[in-house]
Amino acid sequence: MEKNKLQAKDLINVGIFTAIYFILFFAGMMLGYIPIFIPLLGLVCPIICGIPFMLYLTKVKKFGMVTLSGIILGLLNMLIGSGVLVLIFGIVFGVAADLIMKSGKYKSWKFTLLGNGVFSLWIMGFVSRMFLTRTEFFDSLVSSYGQEYVDTLMSYTPGWMFPVLFVVTFLGGILGALLGKAVLKKHFEKAGIV
Repeated sequence: MEKNKLQAKDLINVGIFTAIYFILFFAGMMLGYIPIFIPLLGLVCPIICGIPFMLYLTKVKKFGMVTLSGIILGLLNMLIGSGVLVLIFGIVFGVAADLIMKSGKYKSWKFTLLGNGVFSLWIMGFVSRMFLTRTEFFDSLVSSYGQEYVDTLMSYTPGWMFPVLFVVTFLGGILGALLGKAVLKKHFEKAGIV
């Protein structure tokens, strides 16, 4: 049973790879300064983060590692002002992804691919504020970005876009996983993920 518990080495991997993921995610989020890119962040960010996250998943062999990444990403984004939804989504989709990958014993490519798509949905916690707390969210942007930016962003994000963005973000996670696996083929073979 002891081998199923998270060890110091596992926690170091969680810390290192989650930090790399966050830095790349944050860089991708900079595209949000251009309103047209906001709806595309769910597609772009998981692709950008795909390579390091796939490398991380070759080292994940125990339940809880992906969950911890989701929690840390949620907390970091909450601390920089992204609201509490991003933490809730980080927990929910971190646990869901962990459960999916665990059901493939962390060795199945099919479950790893699906797990990464699901994990990427934590990003929707960031985006959800535009739809679930619409008035407050857009009011808060006016002072920083100006009314023109806010009006443009509102026009790009009508209510029907909310479910579409879940699908787009999931697809971003799938594409990021495929890119990561292609780049890290040797690592996947070494980790025995088939």
